[in-house]
Amino acid sequence: MKELIQIHNLSFSFGKQQVLAELTANFYASELTVILGRNGSGKSTLFNILSGMERHYQGEVLFGNQDRKHIKWGKNSDFRIGFMTQFHQTTFPFTVFDVVLTGRAAFSRFAPRQVDLDLVAENLRAFGLWHLKDKPYTALSGGERQLVLLCRILVQQPDVLLLDEPTNHLDLHYQVAVMEHLKRLVEAGTTVVSVMHDPNLALLYGDRFYVMQDKKLHGLEEKDPAVLLSTLENTYNVALTDVQHDGRTLIIPKRKRL
Repeated sequence: MKELIQIHNLSFSFGKQQVLAELTANFYASELTVILGRNGSGKSTLFNILSGMERHYQGEVLFGNQDRKHIKWGKNSDFRIGFMTQFHQTTFPFTVFDVVLTGRAAFSRFAPRQVDLDLVAENLRAFGLWHLKDKPYTALSGGERQLVLLCRILVQQPDVLLLDEPTNHLDLHYQVAVMEHLKRLVEAGTTVVSVMHDPNLALLYGDRFYVMQDKKLHGLEEKDPAVLLSTLENTYNVALTDVQHDGRTLIIPKRKRL
């Protein structure tokens, strides 16, 4: 089991407000690692650091043996990192096909090659979006935009895929489609680290779990249902109960009696 991403004593502050404090964690190659936690706990800040969008931090973040601050994006990089944020706005009515094709921009110097076009078609078809290829991106629903942006990242064929709420805005059908596709990528060797809100989707599909609390990541052991339940109750400050399904633990909130 290879430690692909290593974080040592990571700290970050917005002005005087500390968000992360001496956080240490390891993410492993060819696994789907899920980070859970409440809103405002620091998950997205950690995502921004891992993705390279935030560089003003203290501590060490390594991808392989490379400092994250020194990894550049592009086809000549030794380490190819793809990431998708929660929010994306565009006012230009590019077609769906062209939006996904922009993910290949760093791999084609002047004009798209056939391999670039084929990768776009392959990913759009994988999510059942081929019929939307000529539709303006701005005319799509929120869930459709989310899937198109995921396709845009996947055509980059990243070694590491970083996702911030990848199932946000998606109906149940597409939530399952995304998670199943991520599992196929992991089985093919891609390393996936995803911030998620839904513990059950995480527990169904994830290989390794962390919760963000008290400005640190805490490993979540899924094999012990009692510890899992207690940790999640403490994290979310809500009463929970567990159900065993197909060898996995699922979490259900306890309703308050009126």
